[in-house]
Amino acid sequence: MAIETIKWVNGVARIIDQTQLPNKLTYIDCRDVKTMWQAIKRLSVRGAPAIGAAGALGVLLGLKKFEGKDRTAFIRHVRKICDYLATSRPTAVNLFHILDRMRAVVDNDRNSDIKTLIKKLYQEAQEIFEEDRWACRQMGRHGARLIKNSSRLLTICNAGALATVDYGTAEGVMYTAKAKGKKFSVYVCETRPLLQGARLTTWELMRENIDVTLICDNMAATLMKQGKVDIVLTGADRIAANGDTANKIGTYMLAVLAKHHGIPFYVVAPKSTFDLKITSGKQIPIEQRKSEEVTCFAGAPTVPKGVKVYNPAFDVTPAFLISGIITEHGIIRPVSVSNIRRVL
Repeated sequence: MAIETIKWVNGVARIIDQTQLPNKLTYIDCRDVKTMWQAIKRLSVRGAPAIGAAGALGVLLGLKKFEGKDRTAFIRHVRKICDYLATSRPTAVNLFHILDRMRAVVDNDRNSDIKTLIKKLYQEAQEIFEEDRWACRQMGRHGARLIKNSSRLLTICNAGALATVDYGTAEGVMYTAKAKGKKFSVYVCETRPLLQGARLTTWELMRENIDVTLICDNMAATLMKQGKVDIVLTGADRIAANGDTANKIGTYMLAVLAKHHGIPFYVVAPKSTFDLKITSGKQIPIEQRKSEEVTCFAGAPTVPKGVKVYNPAFDVTPAFLISGIITEHGIIRPVSVSNIRRVL
């Protein structure tokens, strides 16, 4: 994959501005933590693993504002940066796991001076990036076994290179299968209201010369009834200890339809997306986003003025609807508390 969604360049976090795709491939140079917070909030950078990586770089950006030589004050400063970044988006648990790791660098070090702590924070951020790259490739390797020649896949939202620092999760499985010489096709749900499937996933897959067909979200049932879907692959933003999975709104609908039509439904997500502190999906916070995302298209109103809007960014798919969860450590199936703990 030639796409670098996020990278560190000479003290600047450079990210692809995903709000401009597919019409423009432009970059945002985040030079301070506030710019990174805004980029995460407005979905310039998105996808659970990529948000986590952005959080790590956001901490490094925040270090620039610290002045002085007081070690205790420096540690408080790092904690404050982490707390601030954690307010950007509530659902993708990868962000909180990564911020906990960055916070732990200073909290668990009782002796190092500020210069050494800064060096360790940079090292931790680098490790986070390398771990995500490794996880993407491993998920791709495990998941590619599920794709046969002539398989017809269905996916929603974007869980590709744009959502990680490397291959992607659900789309990473597709890229690995293609690299192994398998021939298959992919249907992509447009993913209302922000069209991540239409704008981002189709853009990615076409760049890789993968056979892709775009559908409206409400066409999925007809597609399945016609026997044109062999497997559903999705990403995830948070997975509870029992396997209940939060992902982009519309995923639950696909899982119900897949169950009805006897189609395997797989979630692809790294260990960092699991939140083993919560017992079920009922405890996953669901982000509510601005009504303008639904009431406007390309900046122009499409509904009567003053209409009420309900706009949750995610829904939760119960574990019993999921055929398996593809992780970097193997495939969890059937999905259960004991199997999740065994594989992870």
